Amino acid sequence: MILHVESRIGQHGDPEPLRFLLGEATLEVLEIIDRWISDTCSYFKLTASDSGLYILRYTPARREWELSLYQAPRPDAR
Repeated sequence: MILHVESRIGQHGDPEPLRFLLGEATLEVLEIIDRWISDTCSYFKLTASDSGLYILRYTPARREWELSLYQAPRPDAR
């Protein structure tokens, strides 16, 4: 799924997500948990303001962000 992502330049000079649109919701990036780079893409594992877990993929050649994974928040264990 292609996403509109607002980003900033990260410490390594690559785009780093700040917030993104998912449907009509704007989600803030709360924490980037992990990141890794392949030959053609950068991946960001993060939590967003809806408490979901996401992996976003950025392809510099196309200047395109995609949703690679979504995991719903886990209910509180009580």
